[in-house]
Amino acid sequence: MRRMIIEQDIRPLSEFRSGVASFIKQVHDTKRPLVITQHGKGVGVLLDVGEFEAMQDKIELLEDIQTSISQLEAGSAVSHKNAREEVLQRLEL
Repeated sequence: MRRMIIEQDIRPLSEFRSGVASFIKQVHDTKRPLVITQHGKGVGVLLDVGEFEAMQDKIELLEDIQTSISQLEAGSAVSHKNAREEVLQRLEL
């Protein structure tokens, strides 16, 4: 996801309502999120679908890495050699 440009990527809800199509096009073309405000406070974020999916993939990967680190720290990790042997045994069944 590209870095926001504050002047272009934060809009009030009233402005968003009147120009929804143009803001959707902006988000799609720039790949930057659009923050929607109401009474001066952020109430929503509009993202390009591809950018949202990429963000979800990154979050999932980071969660997997954190799980792995926790397992290593707890001493419950399996060595590469043992993991390989387990996988090969399961494939033989």
